[in-house]
Amino acid sequence: MSVLLVTSSPRGAASHSTRVATDLAQKLLAADPSAKFVVHDLVANPLPHIDPDYATGIYTPAEARSQRQAEVVGVSDAVLDEVFAADTIILATGFINFNISSTLKSWIDHVARSGRTFAYGENGPKGLVTDKKVYIVLASGGIYSEGAAVQMDHAIPYLRSVLGFLGMTDVEVIRVEGVGMGADAVTAALAKATAKVDAIAAAAANADQVAIAA
Repeated sequence: MSVLLVTSSPRGAASHSTRVATDLAQKLLAADPSAKFVVHDLVANPLPHIDPDYATGIYTPAEARSQRQAEVVGVSDAVLDEVFAADTIILATGFINFNISSTLKSWIDHVARSGRTFAYGENGPKGLVTDKKVYIVLASGGIYSEGAAVQMDHAIPYLRSVLGFLGMTDVEVIRVEGVGMGADAVTAALAKATAKVDAIAAAAANADQVAIAA
C-alpha cells in the first residue's frame, strides 16, 4: 500500500485539516508497517501557478521544449508520479472564501493533464487515474454540510467533480466544521472527525485481515 498525503493549510501546526488528515494517514499506515508514505506539504513546497511555458510545454514534445518549459513540465510530472504511485490519496484543505486553498488548486492544475490523467475520445472525456481511494479532509469555520449555507460550499462539489473527471470516483469526505464558533465547537468538531477517522481505519484494517485470510 502507498499513501499520499497532500496538505495545504497555511496555519501550520494549528491547522485542523492537517491534523485530522495526518491522523488518518498514520492510522491507515498502522495496519501495514511496510506501506510507503509520501507527504506533499503545499505550503512548505508550493507548486507554481501555471503560466505560458507550462501551457505550451505540456503540448510540446519533450525533445523540443525550451529549458523553462522542461522545468515547469518536470514539476508537473513529479506530482503525477506521486499520484499514480499512491493507492490512497488524502487531500487536506481549509475552507477559504467558500472554496479550497489556492495552493491545492495549483496542485489540481498540475494533476489535470490531457493525455496523462484524462483523455478525450469518441464517447467524450475519460479519466485515466483509476483504482484510487481518496479522502478529503475539509476544515471550516462555519457549518456547510447542512442548512442554509450548503449552497456556499464550492469546495466539496468542485473536488468531487474534478477528481471524478480524472477517474477518481471513490471519494470520502471528513469534515471538521464549525471551528470558528468557539472552543466547545472546536472540541466537538474534532471529536466527530476523529470518530470518522477511527471508523475508516477500523474498516481498512478489517479489509486487510479479510484479504490476508483469503
